[in-house]
Amino acid sequence: MLSVQQFDLLAAVLTELTEMTEAHHGDCMGADLTFHVIIQESFPDVEIHIHPPEIEEKRAFCVSDFMYEEKPYLERNRDIVDACDILIACPKTLGEELRSGTWATVRYARKVGKPVAILWKDGKYDYENQSTTES
Repeated sequence: MLSVQQFDLLAAVLTELTEMTEAHHGDCMGADLTFHVIIQESFPDVEIHIHPPEIEEKRAFCVSDFMYEEKPYLERNRDIVDACDILIACPKTLGEELRSGTWATVRYARKVGKPVAILWKDGKYDYENQSTTES
């Protein structure tokens, strides 16, 4: 579940992404569902792409323009990072953790050089503008 501060930050960040044509998420209750609703209501022309997990217990079962095959969490999270231009993360904690799907996704995005916006529960945020360099 997002904090009120995270919700406000998420809405603000999405408003700044003026060239957004696609939105990708993992179809889980909480941040994914909130993201989905904001996109549907505020950005009706943006195509929503869902990358569902194999385990259905935490799914939101959102309706989208594109539905990908169910995959294990870590694999589908990498697919989301690979498909996006920026990763927006809304962690449940105020610090990085091991054994967390959100944090594993953030670490993968950093590794491949994607920009990451981390929206903290306390209303603060970090923006990491990564870029890969080839030698």
